[in-house]
Amino acid sequence: MELAEDQLAEFFSTVMPLLDERQRRVLAGAGAKMLGRGGVSAVARCAAMSRNTVITGAREVTSDETAPGSRVRREGGGRKRLIDSDPDLLLELDDLVAPEARGDPMSPLRWTSKSTYHLADALVAKGFAISPRTVGDLLGEMGYSLQGTSKQKEGAQHVDRDAQFRYINETAGEFMTNDQPVISVDAKKKEIVGEYSNAGKEYQPLGKPIRTKVHDFIDPEMGKAIPYGVYDVGHDEGWVSVGDDADTAGFAVASIGRWWAQMGRLRYPDATRLLICADAGGSNGYRIRAWKVELAKLAKETGLAITVAHYPPGTSKWNKIEHRLFSFITMNWRGRPLTSYRVIVQLIANTTTAKGLKVQAELDQGHYPVGVKITKEELAAVPLTRHEFQGDWNYTVHPEPLK
Repeated sequence: MELAEDQLAEFFSTVMPLLDERQRRVLAGAGAKMLGRGGVSAVARCAAMSRNTVITGAREVTSDETAPGSRVRREGGGRKRLIDSDPDLLLELDDLVAPEARGDPMSPLRWTSKSTYHLADALVAKGFAISPRTVGDLLGEMGYSLQGTSKQKEGAQHVDRDAQFRYINETAGEFMTNDQPVISVDAKKKEIVGEYSNAGKEYQPLGKPIRTKVHDFIDPEMGKAIPYGVYDVGHDEGWVSVGDDADTAGFAVASIGRWWAQMGRLRYPDATRLLICADAGGSNGYRIRAWKVELAKLAKETGLAITVAHYPPGTSKWNKIEHRLFSFITMNWRGRPLTSYRVIVQLIANTTTAKGLKVQAELDQGHYPVGVKITKEELAAVPLTRHEFQGDWNYTVHPEPLK
C-alpha cells in the first residue's frame, strides 16, 4: 500500500496544479470511490486535501454538479463577503467618504485625504477588519470614483454679465463685417528667466534630461519676462511683446502700438476704427486711468477711433487670447527651460497650429514706470465717448478732441 500511495501522491502532485478548484475536488472524489474502502483517507493524504473535501468530491461525482459549465463552488460556497457578515460596513464607509464628512467636526477624516488607506484605518478603528484594496472595491460598487475639483462656481455675477457678452459679440461682428480690426489683448503669466524647470515633458535622449536649478529663486540680473499679447481675431494672428520692466498700462498700449505698426496696418490698410476686447482688470482694466490716457495717445498717433469692450469681472477665461494664443505658446515651450529673453521670444514666434495660427514676437526693453498718477484733469482731457450700454465697460477713444 505504501508503494501505491507514493505513486498516487506523485500522480496528484503532477495533475492537481493543472486543474481548478472544482476539478481537483472531483478528481479526488473519483479516486476515493475507485479505491473503495479507505480510499477517502488515502486520497486525502496523497493529495494533501481535507477528508471533507474528498468526501464532497465523491458526492459530486455521482451528481449532476460535474456537468460542463457548472459552478466551481456550490452556490453560497467560499468565505462570506464582509458586507454580508457585517451589513453596517457599507453605512460606515459611506458616512466617511460622503462629501459632507469634511465639514462634520466628528469625522475622523475631516483634516486628512480620503485615500483608501486612510479610510481603511478609520474603519479598523471602528472594529472592522478590512484592507485598503477592499475599501477601493467597495467604493466602486457604491458609485464613488477618484475625481478632481471642477471649476464651475463663478461667484456673484453682474446683472449685465450675459448682456455684455452679447454686446461684445454684436460689436465685434459689426467691425469685422466692415473690415475693421478686432483684437483680443491680455498680459500672459510672468515667466522666470534662467535655467529653471518648466511644466510639461519633451522627448530627450534616454537618461539625459535637461538639468535645471533645484530652487526657483529669481535671478536678480535676469528677472521675469512679461509677455503681453495681441490676438487678431479675424486673421488668427498674434503679436507678443516680451517686456523686462513692469506690466503697466503704458506697456500694454505700447504693445498694441507695436502690433499695429508691424502687423495691423498691413492687414487693414483702410481701417478707421479698432475694437479692443480686454479683461476688466489688470494693466488694461476699465478702472485704470493711465490705460485711457495712453489709448488717447495711440488713437492720435494712428488716426484710429479705438473702441474698447471689457469682459465682465470674473470672466477673463472667456477672453479669446487665452485659448487661441496663450495656450499654444505654453504648449510650445513645455518642458523647456526659458534660459534667456531671446529663447522666450523665439519660442513664442515659432508657435503655430494646424489651423494656421501665426505669431510674431519682439523684446521690448522700454522703461514703464509704475505708480504714475493721472489727475482728474488729464483724464477729462481724453476724447472719450461712453456707450449707452454699460459705459464703464464700453467706450470709444477718438483721435481728435471732441467738439
